Amino acid sequence: MQLDLRKKRILQAIIDEYIDTAEPVGSRYIARKHELGLSSATIRNEMADLEEMGYLAQPHTSAGRIPSDRGYRLYVDDIMELRELTVEEIRAVTGELDVKIGEINQILQRASAAMSRFTKYTTLAMTSSLDSCVIKTVKIVQIEDNKLYVILVSGAGVVKNSIACLPVGIDSETTADLSDSFQAKLYGKSLVGMDNGLLIEEIGGVTGIHKDILGAVLIAVADCYRQMASSEIVFDGAINILNFPEFRDVNKAKGFLELLEEKKNIANVVSELSRQDDIKLLIGEENPIEEIKSCSIVSTTYGSGSIVFGTIGVIGPKRMDYSRVVSTLEYVNKIVSREINKLVRAADETDK
Repeated sequence: MQLDLRKKRILQAIIDEYIDTAEPVGSRYIARKHELGLSSATIRNEMADLEEMGYLAQPHTSAGRIPSDRGYRLYVDDIMELRELTVEEIRAVTGELDVKIGEINQILQRASAAMSRFTKYTTLAMTSSLDSCVIKTVKIVQIEDNKLYVILVSGAGVVKNSIACLPVGIDSETTADLSDSFQAKLYGKSLVGMDNGLLIEEIGGVTGIHKDILGAVLIAVADCYRQMASSEIVFDGAINILNFPEFRDVNKAKGFLELLEEKKNIANVVSELSRQDDIKLLIGEENPIEEIKSCSIVSTTYGSGSIVFGTIGVIGPKRMDYSRVVSTLEYVNKIVSREINKLVRAADETDK
């Protein structure tokens, strides 16, 4: 059944109040505080209809109502009005991010920390996954006759290094040939699905360098790539969840914090959301993990062009201030995307 405007206005008033107070909301309170032009009795009847339709719940007999998961979903999809951040809030968020940052991972983690301090919820930053990394630079430097320093730079500006231990010693000229050859073969490519044997054969055919040496260098290159491309999830403000009355139950709070410690399950949920565009929300029972069915997750992805470099999300109680969280995420998105594009352009310029 479609909700008429009156029911939507009452549902909005109840959810807005519950977000602020965490207390069940009664019809008299709505009639007194909100200028709906309706009597307490009329509001009470409408609330009963909303409960019957599954948008509200009554935790105790004779108590007021609270939103259900279905009510929250309708609220964020159809009723909620995004409020603009104030000048002071914009300055606060911008100030948190106004630092010189050299890598995509640092940008995302800094943004997550800023979101946590600003929203007072738990936030997460998940860095890039394997299939989003493209190699921009391979640099090989000789340390000893049989030891090389391998440096890899991604298109996102992420820099990683590893040591290659060779079966025999080589000279500086051979080292330079290795560096130039790996750069030429790997520039603009991902190592995912690459035929390592064919790569060694092609470089060996051009340079005449023995395959055992090439294999040792490729192992170091692959190690750099794994470091650069592996997904990592970092949480900020985990303890913030304890500030909300919904988590005064010790067992519920303990389960939530233990889930954050494990990371893997949350990472899987966020990865699934990351495959979608724009800002996404999971509310209550929509979450596939039992420990966060009393929470909501709001997340968005960041990248350049078609490449996604990472995700930032907010985890809080179902009665989180969705309007403020979404508005803040959208603003942070603009800042982070701008900084990511700067790094990508800088990496491109370096390679020219």
